Amino acid sequence: MEINTNLLAIFGFLALGFSFVTATDPAPLGDFCVAPSGSKFAVIENGKLCKDPKLVTADDFFYSGLNMATNTKNRVGSNLSVVTVEEIKGLNSLGISIGRADYAPNGVAPPSYHPRATEVLTLVKGTIYIGFITSNPDHRLFAKVLHPGDVFIVPFGLIHFIWNIGKIPAVAIVAYNSQNPGSIAVPDIIFGSKPPIHPQVLVKSFQLDKKTVAYLQGQEWN
Repeated sequence: MEINTNLLAIFGFLALGFSFVTATDPAPLGDFCVAPSGSKFAVIENGKLCKDPKLVTADDFFYSGLNMATNTKNRVGSNLSVVTVEEIKGLNSLGISIGRADYAPNGVAPPSYHPRATEVLTLVKGTIYIGFITSNPDHRLFAKVLHPGDVFIVPFGLIHFIWNIGKIPAVAIVAYNSQNPGSIAVPDIIFGSKPPIHPQVLVKSFQLDKKTVAYLQGQEWN
């Protein structure tokens, strides 16, 4: 049986469009859908459990604390505090979140990626070197030195890094197009998985000797 080529093209277009639609948080169908703390005062809207709109207050859309520095006394000298739907219930279904990143002098944000979001970083204080790497096959590096007021975009799902190259602490405000962007630090998941990845896999993959792999897997990872 012959299949109409136009029909195939339509199905292909719909499949492609569906993949784009499902790649990001769904758009809300109402003004808001505040995540409830419990189910007693909740209603279903847009397929989500929502706080009864009659009980919603301004506090459901409020958060205070991004002016406070976070602790950078750790092995990498950086800290990222993201305000998601867990902290601001009013973010539920809106597809956005925000956070603060602090970097000690010479501190780094190790190579990482956000599985559900694009990142917009605005530097508030200090000087940083930031970059991301494209996917296969070219692995192109896009990197810039940022000063206060500069903005840099990290596309959806790409591995990126940050290094404070200044002599003072650096501070950035980050925003994501997801209410729960997630963050996967590559070194942590590779060498700190539980249970650990078989050492020979890492020896072969990273072209390291067994002693180095054993040392890395023995460190404390987040």
